[in-house]
Amino acid sequence: MTTAMSSADQASETETETETAPASLASAVPTLADFEDAAATLEGVIAHTPLDVSQHLSDVLGVPVHLKLENLQRTGSFKIRGATYRLSRLTAEERARGVVAASAGNHAQGVALAAKALGIHATIFMPLGVPVPKLLATRGYGADVVLEGATVETPLRLAAEFAERTGAVFIHPFDHHDIIAGQGTLGLELMDELPDLDTVVLGIGGGGLVAGVAAAVKARAAAEGRTVRVIGVQAANSAAYPPSLEAGHPLEIRTSPTIADGIAVARPGDLPFEMIRDLVDEVVTVTEDDIARALLVLLERAKQVVEPAGAVGVAAILAGKIVATGPTVTVLSGGNIDPLLLQRVVAHGLAASGRYMTLRIPLPDRPGQLARVSELLAIAGANVIEVLHTRHGQGIQISEVILQLSVETRGEEHRAHVISVLEDAGYAPTVVPD
Repeated sequence: MTTAMSSADQASETETETETAPASLASAVPTLADFEDAAATLEGVIAHTPLDVSQHLSDVLGVPVHLKLENLQRTGSFKIRGATYRLSRLTAEERARGVVAASAGNHAQGVALAAKALGIHATIFMPLGVPVPKLLATRGYGADVVLEGATVETPLRLAAEFAERTGAVFIHPFDHHDIIAGQGTLGLELMDELPDLDTVVLGIGGGGLVAGVAAAVKARAAAEGRTVRVIGVQAANSAAYPPSLEAGHPLEIRTSPTIADGIAVARPGDLPFEMIRDLVDEVVTVTEDDIARALLVLLERAKQVVEPAGAVGVAAILAGKIVATGPTVTVLSGGNIDPLLLQRVVAHGLAASGRYMTLRIPLPDRPGQLARVSELLAIAGANVIEVLHTRHGQGIQISEVILQLSVETRGEEHRAHVISVLEDAGYAPTVVPD
């Protein structure tokens, strides 16, 4: 397989080697029969989510592109698949001990709902910054929630310690045969819904979803005498797979903050890594701006509310990271986004797309200057959203004022034109970073 990662991405990472996964993991890889058993178990429990054509993305990629709307799944993400199948296979004695999990939100909701349906007590550890809708939903499904740590690594450690201390069964979010088998049912659905499927594009966190889908679609395709390509996508700020694949075993990296919190995992799972190394054709990374643009496109073009982690496949297509030769599916893997984050991301996406900018313009402190700038913006066709006019601030001369305006533009070319009109009139605007 190949990986695509910029030198800047690679330079930003600090790698810590960990031991190579044991060879016995190969026997834990789910088979086509395992995926089919999981699908039968989940029948009537999960929703068979729609597969919609995106004309805009089809035009961008040059082949038909379909969106698998797992953001409309029960609990708002694909995680209900693996969680339900994992819990359904617990023995009566294990169910009596209860379960414990750690998650930034989607796995938490999946485990909580599955546990409620099966009459199992669930304790969920979540990071302090977990989006409020995910927290409230998890509690609403009846789980006991413990908030601790800045990233999901701390809840994972605490959940493992809780399991050791209490005897509760630890439900790992991605590194378990049954979790992967449950997530892989999505791959069977894709093959049923789109018989001529050529390429699947999915986000990668720990790797459970892409490992399961890759194994399922490739096994089904092989039985039909053909192949299907699978491409994984990671947020560049939390991309453990490219260096791990290069090293040949899982590495733990130092992650940076990312809006795609649902896939912010510092170390690949052992079993998912083995499967992804052997089955996934390519892993690419996308930037925060790429993800913000994708969310905006999904809102405007597809009318879909998607969380950042669920939009990385679309981000990769828009960023030119994906090459496909036939019908392609990208999975919108989750829709649980905090409305406040959505507000910020939309603003960032508009700025990243050249459709919104804030300008800082020094002006002579005399009457008529604000009116003159407003007239120039009107001539340039920019719509003013917000205005701040002040005599206070660093670097301002006694004879100057600062005008700060937020304006709506129609893209990069129009934004450059607006700046040019102001400069031609003798002003010195600077763009305030988003």
